Parts: sequence; C-alpha cells; structure tokens
Amino acid sequence: MKYIALILALFAAPLAATAEPMSAAEFEAYVTGKTLYYGRTGEAYGAEIYHENRRVTWSFLDGECKDGHWYNEGTNICFVYEDRPDPQCWSFEQSAGGLVATFENNSTSQDLYEAQDVGEKLICLGPKIGV
Repeated sequence: MKYIALILALFAAPLAATAEPMSAAEFEAYVTGKTLYYGRTGEAYGAEIYHENRRVTWSFLDGECKDGHWYNEGTNICFVYEDRPDPQCWSFEQSAGGLVATFENNSTSQDLYEAQDVGEKLICLGPKIGV
C-alpha cells in the first residue's frame, strides 16, 4: 500500500494539541464525511470512516472493517462497534496537524495522532467465509 510510507512520515513527530477537548458538535463537524488515518508511537495504527448520523467504520488497516457508532459522554467521544459493545471513550483535541486522540478508558494508553488526508479509500475486504 503506497500510502503507508506517507502515513508513517506524518506520525514521526508528535502534534501539539490545544488544552481544550473538542465538544461533540465540534468533533462531528470536523470528522463527518472524512476518512482519518491514525498512528501511534510513529507507526500506522488504523483508520476510520466517519459517516453521517455518527456512524463509523474502523479498520486496523488489515482489510477487516467493523461498523459502529459514536456518542458523547461529557467531553468524551465514545465508540461502540458491532463486535465490541463495551464503549471505547476518547477525548479529542485539535492541533495544527490534525486531531490528537487520548484514550480515556486507560490512563496509561498512548495518544493516537491523526494523519493528513492521503486521498486513499479505506479497503474493507468483507466477511471471511468458511472455517
């Protein structure tokens, strides 16, 4: 995949975030209609398509995709997916280079950084068939 090298280059330096988490309205306005690529500790981590009505499609860039939705809980944005009903809650801050996402379910987790839009579609291969 030609965009992996670009994504890794974008994750090489951490992004400086503002001090205030985005509100649900700000987050929704920023992400709706976009596919955002995330990295962690300098490596590609995954990507998410943000559809209308707070629906999402997540992939670890392995060709498998999971559908879900997001909702706000205070200043957190929480995601629930078809295979994982327990909420995954994040706070998002806007920086000069994109979003900085902090996992709020685990205080020792690493931040995830948004990469720039690379103009590539997220590849979802579909369900596995057979055993």
